[in-house]
Amino acid sequence: MTSSAIGGLCGLPVDDMMREQQREHLYKILVIGDLGTGKTSIIKRYVHQFFSHHYRATIGVDFALKVINWDENTLIRLQLWDIAGQERFGNMTRVYYKEAVGAFIVFDVTRSQTFEAVKKWKMDLDSKVQQPEGNSIPCVLLGNKCDMSKEGIVNSSSAMNEFCKENNFAGWFLTSAKENLNIDEAARFLISQILRTQKAVNMDDSTSGAVALDGGVVPVAQSVPRKMCC
Repeated sequence: MTSSAIGGLCGLPVDDMMREQQREHLYKILVIGDLGTGKTSIIKRYVHQFFSHHYRATIGVDFALKVINWDENTLIRLQLWDIAGQERFGNMTRVYYKEAVGAFIVFDVTRSQTFEAVKKWKMDLDSKVQQPEGNSIPCVLLGNKCDMSKEGIVNSSSAMNEFCKENNFAGWFLTSAKENLNIDEAARFLISQILRTQKAVNMDDSTSGAVALDGGVVPVAQSVPRKMCC
């Protein structure tokens, strides 16, 4: 009489079980800011690893999708909404902002007026989209085109940290779509804030009496280091 070893798992095949265990998230991310700050270029660099010197203003809204294997158990699909700079003055932003879970506000370090408009963009964002418990969604400030100016608007990290604290930004980065500086780092930081926020909200929903973090946002002083390129 011969015997054979028989092994296996009841139920789903191993491959199906691994897929069952993998978490998938679809996140809507807004990319907003004044006209000509490089929002479209940032998205193209991040999604397609492409940069063009040819400028074409976005009309209304455009979209891009980025799929990220965050870790072995987490797949993230980012739906990036590229919203035209002039849209802040229109009536459609509430529709565009709906169901967003994170945002970038972009300014041009070579044009001070685009930085002055940041507060207005943030106020508009906060008034039109919130987390389920009413807190602001995680938002990261990007000072773009830092390859074009050695002086620039951002000449003090401490002043920028204070500005972000006062205006409830999760953090800030100097970026260059042209030179591919800090684009991936900024996106990864924003995603980490969204995951942190959702974890806090889920804990609050599942644990009686638990207190969720305020938007899941770490203080700016604790955010990841930002590479200065100018």
